[in-house]
Amino acid sequence: MNLKNYLLIKFGGNFITKSFLLHSNFSTNRSMFHKITNLNHALNLFDEMSQRRPLPSVVLFNQLLTTVTKMKHFSTSLHLFNQMCSLGLPVSNYTMSIAIKCCCQLYRTKDGFALLGCCFRRAIAPNVYIFNALLDGLVLEDRILEAEMLFKKLIKQKLCEPDVVTYNTMIKGLCKFSNNVTALALLRLMEQKNCKPSIVTYGTIIDSLCKDKLMDDAFKLLNEMVYDKRILPDVITYTSLIRGLCNMGRWDEASKMLKEMEDENISPNVKTFTALVDAFCKEGKVKEAEAVINIMIERGEFPDIVTYNSLIDGYCLRGEMIKAREIFDSMTLRGLIPNVVTYNSLLNGYCKNLNIEKAMQMFREMAGKGLQPDVVTYNTMLQGLFQVGRCVDARKLFDEMHAQGQIPDQCTYGIVLEGLCNNRQVEDALSLFHLMGDSKLNSDIVVYNILIDGAGKYGRVNTARVLFQGLIDKGLQPNVRTYTVMISGFCQEGLLGEAKLLFLKMDESGCPPNDVTYCVLLQGYLKNQHYDDVVMLLQEMDDRGYTLDASTLSLLIDQIATGSLDWSMLKLFGKLVPKELLNDPSLCDWE
Repeated sequence: MNLKNYLLIKFGGNFITKSFLLHSNFSTNRSMFHKITNLNHALNLFDEMSQRRPLPSVVLFNQLLTTVTKMKHFSTSLHLFNQMCSLGLPVSNYTMSIAIKCCCQLYRTKDGFALLGCCFRRAIAPNVYIFNALLDGLVLEDRILEAEMLFKKLIKQKLCEPDVVTYNTMIKGLCKFSNNVTALALLRLMEQKNCKPSIVTYGTIIDSLCKDKLMDDAFKLLNEMVYDKRILPDVITYTSLIRGLCNMGRWDEASKMLKEMEDENISPNVKTFTALVDAFCKEGKVKEAEAVINIMIERGEFPDIVTYNSLIDGYCLRGEMIKAREIFDSMTLRGLIPNVVTYNSLLNGYCKNLNIEKAMQMFREMAGKGLQPDVVTYNTMLQGLFQVGRCVDARKLFDEMHAQGQIPDQCTYGIVLEGLCNNRQVEDALSLFHLMGDSKLNSDIVVYNILIDGAGKYGRVNTARVLFQGLIDKGLQPNVRTYTVMISGFCQEGLLGEAKLLFLKMDESGCPPNDVTYCVLLQGYLKNQHYDDVVMLLQEMDDRGYTLDASTLSLLIDQIATGSLDWSMLKLFGKLVPKELLNDPSLCDWE
């Protein structure tokens, strides 16, 4: 090794001497850019290159720009690009593609298109790399319709010949929104255009199909990939399939897939093991999940933050908060830094256990750790506060959410409206509803269901009636929940005639009542001592294959015991009572 190269890569490429920078022949040391792993050294090198006269070739500047970009220092790369322009260097389409890629990776695709305009003004012909970067930026920003328009424009106006990366980027965007049909159509277009699909092409669609639980379609595409295209599955493909099978509870098939993977000498990676951990945790099988983690550690694959997040969430879902906290602490001891997802799981666990003080403590701890709560964080905390009746604190948190720049989503408004209604603050819920104006939230059937239910429960049946009519006037279709809560409101006020009319209207409107609707109406009749239609309703339930819930069954038994209903009804109970209720000692005295 000569002295120049020795100085260049001393200490593993983390030391570059000034004398080398000043005296090296840049044109013969292009490989030095690949040795740079430290941003400061890259910046020093750029400064030294900028001071040389004559200036080194733009090719060398491009190589340095590429090195910084590969380090994912996108903002710095753009700064260096601007300096290159100030130096009067003749930037090429390669230079522009790097700058545009950096803009897009920073979610500044608008600036990327501005640079595309610069290309045209400078008579630089945009290449496929530039358009790929712009497409990727649009996909990153969830602007999939604009990405589709740009893709079609490339083909129609023949601006460039799309390559496999172009197609893969579009397929990634389509699959991001579960648009599997169009993604598959694009795969067929690739074949027509003689653009050979890659493992990434097939893997992206297979992963999307698995996430949408379309496992048969996923395996069909896998067979096409392997047997028709002679493309062998990789660890990513197997991981997608194993995750999909586990999430559907098809454990035996997942086990076979894992064995097949091993037989093909493809070792499971962290994501494969994490998929298994996550699936076990969602099934409540946290012991099995821990066993998987132990196996992965034995095999030299160390759990990452995603793995631990799944395990913590698993314990939180089971209400085992002490164990969840132990995992949290052990994770930090291993040098892993908890993220927003970690805290969200713990907050959810504490809130479900009604330990709101501990949840608040952890919520405040997030800020101390430099973590910005997201919409899920605020939604979890709002629901927790409303559950324990702390409406004032919930409102303050809702205001804080706005102040922190977090935009409440549909779920947020649902939580706040339901929280207010459940705490008998229906007027405040209605005020918030009217403040929404004509937003799409104001045209959401779930929101109407919450308000109609709240108004009906707390003696505001006229308000509920107005809301019910209002949603119909807006062209919204009431669902079975809407009808059920409205019927419940009528029954609570003793308006059984209106309840019955609305009940009969359900079938006419193409929204047949479910077992909950029947139980609500039955309870309304029984509580208001209206027995004429009880037998008919029970018979209809039997005909529809519905069952009684515990509270309705208890009311029926009480009415039979007092002689208000005939004992002959007991014959129907064998068909209408679920087995678990038949085995309930508190409900079996009537036998």
